[in-house]
Amino acid sequence: MWKGSALVLVWALAVPLAAQSPAFGVGRPATPEEIRDLGAAIGPNGDGLPEGSGTVAAGRAVFAAQCSRCHGPKGEGDVGPPLVGGQGTLRTAKPLKTVGSFWPYATTLWDYVNRAMPFDQPGLLKPREVYAVVAYILNLNGIIGDAAVMDAKSLPQVRMPNRDGFVADPRPDVGDTARKPN
Repeated sequence: MWKGSALVLVWALAVPLAAQSPAFGVGRPATPEEIRDLGAAIGPNGDGLPEGSGTVAAGRAVFAAQCSRCHGPKGEGDVGPPLVGGQGTLRTAKPLKTVGSFWPYATTLWDYVNRAMPFDQPGLLKPREVYAVVAYILNLNGIIGDAAVMDAKSLPQVRMPNRDGFVADPRPDVGDTARKPN
């Protein structure tokens, strides 16, 4: 009985490892240059944000050209998830987690758009276009006004509605994972 159980256990552990092996020809390890080109993650205090700026009006145009096919013309969601709405739903049975209802820092939005959008061409947008798209999305959520300009100084100052909705991870094995703005 023990030998059969051990064999089943070894087989069960080997299957996930085999599924991750390069033998399947899916993907490849990132090169050091590709990793370097990703840049440093942008924290809540804005460290690492590049020069440039963007307005809500400019963001509306970039969003229409690059984002609306997935997120809808007003960020309401279509193929991709909604980016607007959901305020006041986080403590309900059906929370809607959007940029405006859930995300704690506007700099996180900049970092995500910069790295991952548009979905089919991540990293396509230039910093000024990323600032503009972020300004437009924040405006759609009622967080900033129509005349706001987002840049490396103003973006970290944006107070997101759910900024205080996250707590530090208390597990001793993960250390201090709470990121606090300066």
